[in-house]
Amino acid sequence: MNEVLGYLGLGLMLALAGIGSCFGTTIAGNAAEGALKKDASKSANYMVLSALPATQGLYGFVAFLMSMGKDFSTQGPLMFGIGLGVGLVCLFSAIRQGQICANGVVGISQGHDVMVNTMIYAALPEFYAILALVAALMV
Repeated sequence: MNEVLGYLGLGLMLALAGIGSCFGTTIAGNAAEGALKKDASKSANYMVLSALPATQGLYGFVAFLMSMGKDFSTQGPLMFGIGLGVGLVCLFSAIRQGQICANGVVGISQGHDVMVNTMIYAALPEFYAILALVAALMV
């Protein structure tokens, strides 16, 4: 049973982080597609902001790789908790970051100079995904 919990935790860690990145990047990407119709000259800014939520999937993947060598016969419940925690934090962080980036894309397309501010605001939910990764690596 411990091994099942351990592998389930690893799967949740990777899957939830990846799902969050998929949602976050498409939220911002949808805004970028609309913004391209309004002002295509700022497409590089739109692309940077659209790609930003993809990092949470990377954090989940790194935590997954670093946890592969654990002994699940004794640490299965612990790995389940870690995997669920990292996965959920990355999931919600990526979705919320995608929403922040989408708002920034809309602002840029309307002629406002909000790229730097949007990057700062988007770094705030990113911080929690980094904390989850660090916590997983410390266990």
